Order: sequence, then structure tokens, then C-alpha cells
Amino acid sequence: MLPSTRTTLLRASHQTPLGGSPFRAHLVRSTPASASRSATRSIVIARSSLPVSPLSSRTLFTSSKAHPPDWKPLYRRRPILFTCIALPTTLIVSVVVIGAGLLAYDASTYQAKHIKNVNVDPLALSPHRGGKKDLKIAEVLIDDTDDEKHAKSFKKQRMVIVGGGWGSVGILKHLDPDQWHVTVVAPENYFLFHPLLPSATVGTVEVRSLVEPLRKIIARVSGHYLQAKAVDVDFSERLLEVQGHGQENFYVPYDRLIIACGSVNSTHGVPGLEHCHQLKTVPDAQKIRRRVMDNLEKACLPETEQEERERLLSFVVCGGGPTGVEFASELFDMINEDVLSFMPKILRDQVSVHIIQSRDHILNTYAETISQFAEAKFSRDEIDTILNARVKEVKPDRVIYTTKGPDGKLSEHSVKSGFTLWSTGIAMNPFTERVASLLPNQYHKHALEVDSHLRVIGAPLGTVYALGDCATIETRLVDHLLEMVERCDEDHDGNINDAEFKKMMKMVNRKFPTAQIHVDKIQDIFNKYARSDKTLGMNELAEMFINISQKMTNLPATAQVANQQGVYLGKKFSKIAKVGHEAATINGVYDDPDDMLYQPFQYRNLGSLAYVGNSAVFDLNGYNFAGGLVAMYLWRSVYWSEQVSTRTRVLLMLDWIKRGIFGRDLSKF
Repeated sequence: MLPSTRTTLLRASHQTPLGGSPFRAHLVRSTPASASRSATRSIVIARSSLPVSPLSSRTLFTSSKAHPPDWKPLYRRRPILFTCIALPTTLIVSVVVIGAGLLAYDASTYQAKHIKNVNVDPLALSPHRGGKKDLKIAEVLIDDTDDEKHAKSFKKQRMVIVGGGWGSVGILKHLDPDQWHVTVVAPENYFLFHPLLPSATVGTVEVRSLVEPLRKIIARVSGHYLQAKAVDVDFSERLLEVQGHGQENFYVPYDRLIIACGSVNSTHGVPGLEHCHQLKTVPDAQKIRRRVMDNLEKACLPETEQEERERLLSFVVCGGGPTGVEFASELFDMINEDVLSFMPKILRDQVSVHIIQSRDHILNTYAETISQFAEAKFSRDEIDTILNARVKEVKPDRVIYTTKGPDGKLSEHSVKSGFTLWSTGIAMNPFTERVASLLPNQYHKHALEVDSHLRVIGAPLGTVYALGDCATIETRLVDHLLEMVERCDEDHDGNINDAEFKKMMKMVNRKFPTAQIHVDKIQDIFNKYARSDKTLGMNELAEMFINISQKMTNLPATAQVANQQGVYLGKKFSKIAKVGHEAATINGVYDDPDDMLYQPFQYRNLGSLAYVGNSAVFDLNGYNFAGGLVAMYLWRSVYWSEQVSTRTRVLLMLDWIKRGIFGRDLSKF
């Protein structure tokens, strides 16, 4: 159309007095704009004066039928009918489209890849020998030259992580991927979501939904994985001795060694623990599931005597902590919801679950109201809680325990047991025991002592770290008394005055963050221990430090603590690598790089939660909440959000849906 012309759209409607077919429109090319300025802008052309051509190039659209004036579309005349037709149609089309998309994506994943002439460093295939034991040293790994990323990381400082739990994953997810050559040494090649392991023992969720391959997590930092077990360490030469599947051990060199290998259950010197099950690993959960189902099936046999049936159906849990309470809850739920529906009802009548707890409450680390709620819930569910009792011995068919009476005398009791779970306390695993034996100033019986920067005490400064269940932050302030006095005594008179004391308390807060709540009122503390001359001598300072140390508590051995420590180390190591190790030197004198470049670790208590039989309890750092199904769904949502991958989130959600629709899987493998 020429710019000098104007196009007018004329529309004939059944409402016009001139008549004509409704919804008929014509394009009419007018005279040039210069000639039409004086003409009328509103033009009405009668139908008889226009040539009608259905296929004319000037016709935009036509309609040969006229609707009555009161005509309405279907969605207005029959909204319910329209909805009933539209929704299923939309749903079917959506399912078809999504299904077709998934099939197309699945088809694209089946690809044949051929790799030829892989470049492998000769040292990776034939390592040199060295170290005190003359073992092979894995200076180069077989995948160090797989691609450009691995080749670049090979030239960087070496970080070796022992273990694949919460602490390790926290480091790997927050470590700068371009700063370190990372190697993870662990006997299992997967990360396990421990908090939901009790659910896997009865089929509420599947074990595969709780594990994520370590190699997928390590890929973020272009790291390496060695399926092996750490057995020893040479601090002087920075060599970690590991045991693989061969007859001879080998060394893995390191610049930073991170010990995050967890703990084992404490035996407390109780005989007969070989008859107990534990719940720490995937094989543990699988064994428990087989044993529980085996006991139930044996109890159904006609040849089983009544006394033997009662023993088979008696389940004893030694320990009233979160693991023991959640297992007892899951077991009761399975018996009440699935066994009752598909197995002889006499099983439900004769099943008994017992919890033996050495304290006066189960879940004793939670608020008292939480413990009372759990005990009341178990009482309604007929779960027997035996409080203030200590297990004396475990036999194949029963558990012997003692209780203390009002007069202080011990009395011995026993309970039949066809299944016994041991979940009381933690202890060092063999590797951490070995590390502790090699170092001075390691006094803790259950874990490696570390400072506020998570560095293992006694090891070369800034080279060995520990976190999670295998570590505990030291609380002995008196061990650092001389160092603090030397730094804070500005007039060198051997006494600490008011101003020097404030400086000392700042140092205590930084070096021991867990002591902060005990030294907030600095002036009150000074006045309490100060002598008549308003100063503190060594004796007064020692007394004060001992009293503060006694008030300090160790961090709990939980996944929350381990994960926060892992995140802390990941961020700190990233900053240290970026700033450069030259920053750790002042005027050529080596100082404390961790303290110079990063704050000490400080734990943030986000609360604790536990599952208690179709309900849940929350201890949110002073705010307590316990309830039924709403609390249970909130408990699920928290654990769902804490999954380390989208894959496990999807699988976990499907497991919960599957349990609701089909029930738990009662098969035994």
C-alpha cells in the first residue's frame, strides 16, 4: 500500500439499518490522502453498491450465518458442562505432551560413545615408593589428565578428605572449584542421608532414595574419589596411608588433611553386643529389615510355640535418643498399618516394643515438654519405655538390665527379645584412635580435640583438620592461660588489671566462641575474682578459667553440626586459596593463617526434630512444638529440603506417595 493512500475498514453488521450479512468486512482503497482531506471521514457504503466477491483479495473474513441477538458461546450457556469437558481434555493433552517429552529425552540419552587414545601419566600406573614404610605414593591419579579441568587442578595444592558424610559434602558444595586438587577417601562411594535411615528399616522409604553417589558430588570441584579406608598418617612427610583392595597399602600425599570419617557406636563395656543390630549404615538398615520381616513370618508358622512367638515378636531398643525413638516409631507404624492388614491379627496383639533408657526421659537432649509428649505418645501406642535403666548384658534371647530403687539399691530385670537394637553413644573409629595416639594433648575419649578453627590439636599448624562426629572443640581454657597472660599483660607485672582483663576476654571470645555466653558480663566476672588491689593474679585467673571451662558444653554429634562445620571449612579454604598463602607471613615470620584470614567456627543451633509415630516433635532453640499429622508433614518437608540432590528429592517424594497409596513393601530379600 502506498504511503499516500488511506485504507478504510468498513464493516457491515446485522445491527446496521442498511442490512447485509453480519461480520462481513471489506478493505476499500480510498483516494490519495491529499484529495480526501476535504471529504467526509465517515463513509458508509451500502451492500448493493459494492461488488461482493468471497475470494476477493480485499476481503479479510466473511461469515455466511447470522447468530440470533441472544446467542452465547458454550462456556457461557453451560459452564459446568464446558468445565467437565475442558478439564479432562486439558489433563489428557498435558499428560500426553509431558510423556512424549520424557520419552524424547530418554531416547536422546542412549548414545554410544567411543574414546580412543586416553592419555594417562605413567606415574599413575607405576607410582614411586617412599615414606617410612616404603609404600607406593599416589602422586598422580589415573584421572588427573582426563580433561582440561583435571589437568589444571593437578597443579594446585592437595586437599585430602577422609570420609563421605555430612562434613565432607558441606566442604565439597562450598569449596571454590578452581582452587584445590581434591581427593576423597572413603570405604563407600555414596553419601547417606542418616536422619531417615530408621524409615528405611521398615520400607517407609527405600534406601536408594537416601543415597547420592559421591562421584557426582565431587564432580563439582573436578575432584577424585578413592574407595579405600584410611589407616594411618605420617604428619612429618604429609602422607596418608590408606588400605584399598590389594594386599599392600599405599600413600596419598596432602597439603591439607580433613578428617571427617564419623564415629562408631559406644559399647560401654556391655557384654553380648554381638547379638545386637546397629543402625549406622545402609547394610545395617537392610539387615534390620530382613530380621524384622523374618521374625514376623516365623511367628505365623503353625509349628511356632506360644512362648517362642512372644519372643520373636518382642523388639528391644537400647537407647532413648533420636535414632532409637524413631526406629521404635517406624516399627510400630508398620505393625499397626501394614502387618495388621495383611498378616494374622494375632501378631498385632502379641507384638511388644521396649525402649531401655539410662536417663529419666527419652529424647533427654530435647526440651522436657518434648520428652513428655513422646513418652505420652508411646504410652498410648503401648510402647514400653523403661527409664533410669542400664543394660547389663545382651543374650541371644533376652536383654538383662538394672534399675535403681528409691533406696539406691540396684535390682536386676530381663525382657525377652527376638530383636535388639543398640543405639547408645558414640566412640572413636580405628583411624581416629590411631591419629589421637600419634599426637600430644589429645585427652578426649570419644573424639579428636580441635581448636575453634577445627584444626587438630597437636598436629602441625594449619595442615590437619577434623569435623563432625569424630571431632570435638576443646573447652580447657586453662591450657592457654600463660599464652593469654603474655599477650595481655602490657605492663609485664604478672598481674591483669581491668583494661588488660577486657582485652583478655575479647581473646577468649575469639578463641573459644562457645564460652561467649559465660563471659558476657565482663565487669561482674572481674569483680568476682579480683583481689583488693583490683588485679587478677595467676591463681585467680586459673580459678576463673577452670570455672568457665566447666560451664562450657561440647557440640552435639549431629548432622547439623557436621554440615555447618563443612560449610565453614569450604568457605574458609576458598578464601585462603584466593588471598594466597603469602598472606600468612608477616615480615617473614610465620603466623596463624586461619586466625588472620577467617573467623573461628561458631555453631548456630537451628533446632532439633524427631519422628514419633505419625507425629513429630520440634525443639527450635527455645521454641518447642509437638503435634500430629501437621507436624509430621512439616518434619517431612524439612528433611525433604535438606536432601543433597534433586534426584533424591524426587525419589523421596515418590516413596512417601507410594506408601500412602500401596502401603509399605512387606517382602524380604
